[in-house]
Amino acid sequence: MTDPLVAKLEGRLIVSCQAYPGEPLRHPETMAQMARAAELGGAAAIRCQGLSDIAAIKGRVDIPVIGLWKEGHDGVYITPTLRHARACISAGCDVVALDATDRPRPDGRTFGETVEALQGETLVMADCACRDDVQRALDAGCAIVSTTLAGYVPGGREKTDGPDLEFLREAVALAGDVPVFCEGRIHTTADAQAAMNAGAFAIVVGTAITHPTSLTSWFARAIG
Repeated sequence: MTDPLVAKLEGRLIVSCQAYPGEPLRHPETMAQMARAAELGGAAAIRCQGLSDIAAIKGRVDIPVIGLWKEGHDGVYITPTLRHARACISAGCDVVALDATDRPRPDGRTFGETVEALQGETLVMADCACRDDVQRALDAGCAIVSTTLAGYVPGGREKTDGPDLEFLREAVALAGDVPVFCEGRIHTTADAQAAMNAGAFAIVVGTAITHPTSLTSWFARAIG
């Protein structure tokens, strides 16, 4: 049965509010303001990273917060250990997002062992790169499956220009009643509609809404 919190996100938009290291907007209060603006625009939930950002955003919005903690750049860096996950929970997130691949994790636990340890503490969103990740997430009992990592794992699926709709359809067919979110390279309203038509339970949009550096570069290249 879909958790009531997740059920409220069906057919809705989740906005990812994240800024990269060294960027002008990388400040918890700035991300909290961005999240509040997204909420006013119709976002049903916020996805964010880092303990300070999670805490600041949770204090500013009335919608669910999906939290994660990125550490490192290679291998598993999205909430890589159980310690990272529990820290996100302590910061106030309603759902914690984990890399669902089978790559080695810094603490030696498998994905399944990490999810098992979190049962009863939080809902888990599984960031998947391929069909095997989706099955791993289902076997572990995750509340949400997402296409977040499609095209970003070496040796995995090729990176598509827009959302990986083929993978989305595979995930939806495999997941059954478990909600599948489409995340990754949804850059236009047409991309968003295509993802919903392909069976997404909800969509997650980040760059096209909350990353002005990328948005500016798209326009600058278009006229340059």
